[in-house]
Amino acid sequence: MLLDVNLPDGKGTDLLVWIKERQTTPVILLTANDMELDVVAGFSLGADDYVTKPFSLAILRARVLARLRRKEDRLRYRQGAFLFDFENLTFRRGEQRLELSRTEQRILWMLVKNAGHPVPRERLQSYVWDDTFLDVDENALSVAVNRLRTKLGDKSCIRTVYGIGYCWEVEKP
Repeated sequence: MLLDVNLPDGKGTDLLVWIKERQTTPVILLTANDMELDVVAGFSLGADDYVTKPFSLAILRARVLARLRRKEDRLRYRQGAFLFDFENLTFRRGEQRLELSRTEQRILWMLVKNAGHPVPRERLQSYVWDDTFLDVDENALSVAVNRLRTKLGDKSCIRTVYGIGYCWEVEKP
């Protein structure tokens, strides 16, 4: 996604934060703001790239293609015996294929995308149930995470961070 920082009806950085909370689409910020502080702020809010105006269309095209290549790589996750291919929706532990529900896939995606960092329960619920989680029983997430742990066959890979949420444990080398 190409996103201008200076929108006529608001700040593009606010839209960037909203997008990054809900999806994994790569976002390239376009802006005339070329101060170092602006660039750093854009990246810290989740921008995947930052292009200042004026810019060459050839360079912009090259940056877009580079981002798309990286997105393909991010759709696959490998750790130990686990291989998760979110693009083709195939999930394996060794040679064993794991059958995951849509809810379990979405939880797994959010956890491995943030591997090593706790994901708050509210953020997971909002992502998994598309902001309709107010209508979902408060124990639904706990039940879904426990089902996912069981299907993965390794309950230690998803750690409960008490009072916060859940964390995908990164394998130590």
